Amino acid sequence: MVLIFLKIIIKSSVFILLLLTKSIAMLEKKAETFNMNRVIDEFDEMTRNADQVQKQTLKEILHKNKSAIYLRNFGINGDNTTDPEGDFKALVPLVTDSELEPYIKRMVDGDTSPILTGHPAPAISLSSGTSQGRPKFVPFTDELMENTLQLFRTAFAFRNREFPIDDNGRALQFIFSSKQYISTGGVPIGTATTNVYRNPNFKAGMRSIQSLCCSPDEVIFSPDVHQALYCHLLSGILFRDQVQTFEHVWEEIVTDIKHGVLSSRITVPSVRTAMSKLLTAPNPELAETIRDKCLSLSNWYGLIPALFPNAKYVYGIMTGSMEPYVKKLRHYAGDLPLVSHDYGSSEGWIAANVTPRLSPEEATFAVIPNLGYFEFLLVSDEYEVVLTNYAGLYRYRLGDVVKIMSFYNKTPQLKFVCRRNLILSINIDKNTERDLQLSVESAAKRLSEEKIEVIDFSSHVDLSTEPGHYVIFWEISGETNEDVLQDCCNCLDKGFIDAGYMSSRKCKTIGALELRVLEKGTFKKIQEHFLGLGSSAGQFKMPRCVKPSNAKVLQILCENVVSRFFSTAFE
Repeated sequence: MVLIFLKIIIKSSVFILLLLTKSIAMLEKKAETFNMNRVIDEFDEMTRNADQVQKQTLKEILHKNKSAIYLRNFGINGDNTTDPEGDFKALVPLVTDSELEPYIKRMVDGDTSPILTGHPAPAISLSSGTSQGRPKFVPFTDELMENTLQLFRTAFAFRNREFPIDDNGRALQFIFSSKQYISTGGVPIGTATTNVYRNPNFKAGMRSIQSLCCSPDEVIFSPDVHQALYCHLLSGILFRDQVQTFEHVWEEIVTDIKHGVLSSRITVPSVRTAMSKLLTAPNPELAETIRDKCLSLSNWYGLIPALFPNAKYVYGIMTGSMEPYVKKLRHYAGDLPLVSHDYGSSEGWIAANVTPRLSPEEATFAVIPNLGYFEFLLVSDEYEVVLTNYAGLYRYRLGDVVKIMSFYNKTPQLKFVCRRNLILSINIDKNTERDLQLSVESAAKRLSEEKIEVIDFSSHVDLSTEPGHYVIFWEISGETNEDVLQDCCNCLDKGFIDAGYMSSRKCKTIGALELRVLEKGTFKKIQEHFLGLGSSAGQFKMPRCVKPSNAKVLQILCENVVSRFFSTAFE
């Protein structure tokens, strides 16, 4: 059995592990129609000719979309050129979502003319919106769906070579597919996860490599994420031999299994009906087994292999804004390998994890050359990813900063560094999301001496005072004295080792760092805010650097402060 935990968000003081998905990434079983070696051989052949594949992919994108108004505005018409790559780079500018927003809005409003693509996009995806405070629209096309299936097959082939999966296995997948709605212009709108899972080609395309999912479709499509999570967990337990909020609901789940009756907390009719088909009879023996397993654990260490003894590995998003949760996930996973999910975004897929035995901290991702046309803008010793794809994004600055760690044949293997716009900066200082994480980890060691942990965190640059200063928001698992929190505040300040920050602090052109401790449940309020905007639970990621434009999130944080501390580290 394989466990798929595609997003981890830790809430509350009682070691709560909430496991969600960002996409329909699967842990699939090996079927007769799936030839693992052939898929790997095809990837090897493609990456040995990565340069040529890239040129051909760009040519195909421009040909398919040659009637697009956007391209024609820049003098690109697809076929009438002897140097497609050169002309494309010379004539089409680098853009961000703000430049494309008017074009995509026309598509959302029902304009069926060839605006960004040669044919109308059958659906529009919504991004999570956590970076900017609001979701953005992204075209979703049949080609993107094909890319998704190709990446799943490729990544699965490499995982299955390292961790072979039994033909009778099931996958415990925490999938949360929000509703699609129809825009006033008649276009289906949904999250990228929803558009993938609801696509008619999805199940057919995945059948050869996907193991049976523990949860019924009705759970996946539940309008209530909390009820869906409960049912995912219950379904996993019912199929445990073939395969948390958990610490707060495990006893209730055990009761359901013991009596064969679904908890009254599940009120969505379609979900109750589907789950009742699984809870066909009382099973006191399984209930007692689960109870004994849970009670035997020390601080919930090794929970996953204890509940699912046949699990092969845990697969999920463990880089970027999810990396802070890896330590907690490792605690729950015990000795099970943690395998990082592949590299992509709402805008499209980029690279696959073809070295699945690497730890999350070391994970790299090999660019798949035919998924799109990729450029890399040099930023110091790192690169910003620029994407051109079949869905109407041309020279689109994705906003991700990566390092090229090595090459798989001739295709680069990338390591995610940070989001370009998620940087703390006031003066000459530049601290990334990763720098923030390292500072928090360093300060959390002092907190751990008191048997307390950081549940979640975020940050903000406060320019309302002169000079401006960094604000770090913490939600912690228990109470401690002010001296400990003052020590933590000083550790946070000293934890930013960027030369520009340290020199600015010493000469007082950046003010003393401020630690604000939050009411318990604050980060859950932020998650609920984004879910209310239409983001799916599977795409949500906690904003680590909250800008003034993200006013509602900043308001939630500021309204839930219970104590404040200012650093004395540079006095």
